[in-house]
Amino acid sequence: MALTLRSFTVHTYDTKSQNELWVWAPNASAVQAEIDGKHLPMKPTNEGWWAIDAPQLGHGSDYAFLLDGEGPFPDPRSPWQPEGVHGPSRWIDHGRFEWTDHGWRAAPLSSAIIYELHIGTFTAEGTFDSAIDRLGHLVDLGVTHVELMPVAQFPGERGWGYDGVDLYAPHQAYGGPEGLKRFVDACHRKGLAVLLDVVYNHLGPTGAYLSRFGPYFTSRYVTPWGDAVNLDGPGSDEVRRFFIDNALMWLRDYHMDGLRLDAVHAIFDASAVHFLEELADNVQRLEAHLGRHLTLIAESDLNDPRFVHAPEAGGYGIHAQWNDDYQHAIHAALTGETDGYYQNFGGLAPIAKVLRDGWFFDGCYSAHRQRRHGRPAKGVSGHALVGFLQNHDHIGNRAKGERVSHLAPPGLLKIGAALVLTAPFVPMLFQGEEWGAATPFQYFADHRDPALVEAVEKGRVEEFSAFGWDPSEIPSPQAEETFLASKLNWADLSGKPHRSLAEWHRALIRLRREHSPLSDGRYQNVGVRFDEEAQWLVMTRGPLV
Repeated sequence: MALTLRSFTVHTYDTKSQNELWVWAPNASAVQAEIDGKHLPMKPTNEGWWAIDAPQLGHGSDYAFLLDGEGPFPDPRSPWQPEGVHGPSRWIDHGRFEWTDHGWRAAPLSSAIIYELHIGTFTAEGTFDSAIDRLGHLVDLGVTHVELMPVAQFPGERGWGYDGVDLYAPHQAYGGPEGLKRFVDACHRKGLAVLLDVVYNHLGPTGAYLSRFGPYFTSRYVTPWGDAVNLDGPGSDEVRRFFIDNALMWLRDYHMDGLRLDAVHAIFDASAVHFLEELADNVQRLEAHLGRHLTLIAESDLNDPRFVHAPEAGGYGIHAQWNDDYQHAIHAALTGETDGYYQNFGGLAPIAKVLRDGWFFDGCYSAHRQRRHGRPAKGVSGHALVGFLQNHDHIGNRAKGERVSHLAPPGLLKIGAALVLTAPFVPMLFQGEEWGAATPFQYFADHRDPALVEAVEKGRVEEFSAFGWDPSEIPSPQAEETFLASKLNWADLSGKPHRSLAEWHRALIRLRREHSPLSDGRYQNVGVRFDEEAQWLVMTRGPLV
């Protein structure tokens, strides 16, 4: 317990009344803290931790660490990186911020309408503060939960955030820690819950100094993005604590209402108690302490119900997971695309199967994977699956970042919206989807390493070969124009056909809220009839007769 409190409370949460600076650096034989230009020796304690009395540290003080004379390196748990991923850390007193959301309680996930957004492209300014000005639109639309793409400090000024390296520090270009708190506080004043996308399966390739401090990574497993996190090898107890403390920080210090866990199928852990189960247990205990609902949503392509089953039933205790099968089924039916991971989809039958059974791949053969995939969604309510027509991946990982609004006419967009907003799943929209935004959402980055830039662009060309897309049409992720082209154009909202599409989404959300069968997560109360030849499908909601 003492170890947990040391890494959990003293260093991360309660800096206001503490005069000690701690860091876990078992790889080092000598550690110094750099404060006010002075190199101060730290004392080893136990289990690889080092400590120093630092009464001079206050809100806004810069500091860093030297390991065996090398560095300075930012704090692995740095709460603020105002000079970017290579600069010093800055101390934060979280008690200084004046929250106005006392008594706030989020709506339950079963009644949620989630809206995924990317801070950098949601507005022209691309900041937390500018996003506040658009919250009224979300409230008017009927949204209950705002889901932010990752905001942890990543290299450069612009990016999707999945290459973050300072996991405790909100991205400075968006407005830093204070900006994020203002955004969350404003959302709560408007009645909007806030979910944050976090990445616990890898770190970005630039500015990640964790491996200099300790065994944060392992070569036993491989992820598509780099070294896997060490969750079950030597030293993994503290590594697990690092990521769990990070999750608790967002929920406690930034008042987040939940977390979306990126690509949990790439979180490798052979421990008897899986990392996700331990995380869920810690979040549940924090929920009891705070007295407000906290939600965990996993992204997984495994179609494995264990993620959302309770630990007592052999599961991990996550509240919900994304349902890619529903997106694939609707997308293929509306656009006619059946290449890449859209193989096995197309027509109306896959939509019907997902509506009846929860997902499509339940142990059947996947042509894309060339093997059987998934298992039946037994015991998985529709309220434990998030359904959508679009998200950042399915748009941004296309060659040109096309939305469905670029691939299908407004009439079919309305059908897609109806399938999402009247399904038994928890519905989610992606920014601008509600008005059929004309702007794309492309993959963009701001890498400073020429070799990395070349590797990223080459990798995307190879990835798109499965879809038969022309490599010459792929915008450069590194070009600023790619980023600027992805910003929402809010002026479109007042024109045709955008206004009518927005009203259609607004009406569907209102219908779902006013008629309880539409928010029922039980598949036995979903009726589906279709005619593939005549191309019609009818879904009914409510007790079947």
